[in-house]
Parts: sequence; structure tokens; C-alpha cells
Amino acid sequence: MSRPPASHGQSVRTAVVTDSAAGFAPEWSRSGGLAEGVRVVPMPVLVGHDILTGEHDDVTAPLMVALAAGADVRTSRPSPGQFERVYERLEEEGYDGVVSVHLSGLLSGTVEAARLAASRVGVSVEVIDTRTAGMAQGRAALAALAAAAAGAGLQEAAAAAAMSARASALYFYVPSLDQLRRGGRITAAAGWLGTLLSVRVILHVQGGKLVPLERMRSAERGMQRLQELVEGDVAGRTGTVLLTVHHFGNPADASGLAGRLAGAVGAECVTTAPCPSVLAAHAGLGVLAVTVSAG
Repeated sequence: MSRPPASHGQSVRTAVVTDSAAGFAPEWSRSGGLAEGVRVVPMPVLVGHDILTGEHDDVTAPLMVALAAGADVRTSRPSPGQFERVYERLEEEGYDGVVSVHLSGLLSGTVEAARLAASRVGVSVEVIDTRTAGMAQGRAALAALAAAAAGAGLQEAAAAAAMSARASALYFYVPSLDQLRRGGRITAAAGWLGTLLSVRVILHVQGGKLVPLERMRSAERGMQRLQELVEGDVAGRTGTVLLTVHHFGNPADASGLAGRLAGAVGAECVTTAPCPSVLAAHAGLGVLAVTVSAG
């Protein structure tokens, strides 16, 4: 059922929903964490005939084993029904609107599922296609959450999320193209990649798509170049810049990179977090990804 609009003088409550591609560190979603209050809809990862949902300990170990073994690993969007149930629950809790912040629509059908669900419920839902992923998407959700906590209405909170997403960047170091090619995220038509599956690659998200930037032969050079690209991005910005280093199977590499990047933005502005399983399923073991967002 639709809710009547809030009367004059009555506060408007806006909720925030995202999907697990947002890449929140485990502690962020706990009580008192930065993302407490954001409802996260899990994105399924399919390993053979098994469907894994959730994040972190629930998925990481079996996904690592599957990737190391070269097993068939795929991803899927959440169903519209999952979003519909979350939106309806928020309406029952008394929220007047929902900002639903999601993984790029050019990388997943999640946005379409959220929009379909939004059309079926009574509560007003603004669905945001961030055209990015990881904590670039997560920061957009947090921007909406901060706006809502400050009393912003639905449209203002949605605008805050969209603005954060537009101002973000996402860079990947991928030690092998095998998994990306297997999943169809990078094809032989990607020009200079050709058939050199042994190369290390730097990619970034541009216009909502995963686009190759550079290739190199050594892991050391790949991680060095990732650092250089992020530092160059930071140098071109004004104001506070927030970085998150995502990792999968290589937390020591992530910690080392985070420490080096702290020189560009300050240690308090750099965090590390596991790579969202839905991204790791395509990028493979050993991936490092850095999100750059306005503070």
C-alpha cells in the first residue's frame, strides 16, 4: 500500500539500499560502523552447481578454492523479488523513500532488477546506476546515508549518491586475464590485449565499463604502475580524497600499497577491504583494486 506524504513539520525518513558489489569492509556494516543502516542485498556467485550468497567468510574461502582450481565461476544479479522484499520491509518500518544505489548497469543486470522491484512497491524508490563498483559505489551509498541522516529528502539523498559516484574512479591491477576472459568481461576484441593471457593488466572503469589501460610483464611493475595512476588521480583533485584498496587472496599486498598511498592522502584517508566476491569472481586471485572518492 502507498503511504501518504509526510505532513508539514513531520520529518521525512529516507532509507539507503545497495548491493554487495559496494565492497564494505566487514566491520563497516556492524553496529557503530560507517555503513550501519545501509541495507545490502547480496549478489550471488555460482560455483559449478552451487550458489554462494553473502560476503566475506561465507563466500571467500570456497571462491578462492574454485578460482585456484580453475572451476566454472559465474555471477548473477539479485532477483527483483529480493529487492521488492527489502523495499516493502523498509516501508513497514516507516520510511517514506528509498535510495537504491547499485553496481554499473553495464556490468550487471542489478539496476534493472532494482527498477523492476521499485515499480511494484508503494514506497518511493530512487534507483541510482553508479556506473562503477567497489567502494566507489559504496561511497555513493554512504553519501546518500549521510544526507538522509542530516534530514535530506529522497531527491536530495539520491543526488548526493549520484554526485559521489560521478566524482569517483576505480583502478584494477589484474595478474591474469584468464578469469576476465572466461567470464566475458574482457574479450579478444579488446585491441592490444590480443592473445597474451600471461600479461598483467591495469584496467579502470570508464563510462560504466571495464576498460584496459596498460599492460606489463611483471607483477612488481603492475603494482607500481597502479600506485602511480592513483597518485596521479589524487594530485589532480582538490579537497579531501578517500582511497580504498580492495584485495582478494593477497591482503599483504593491499596493506603495502595502502601504506605507500598514505603519503598522497594521509593514513586516515586510506582503508583496505576484501574485493567484493562478485568482482573477484571475474578478476581472479591476486587482484588489487583502488577506489578514489571525494571526501
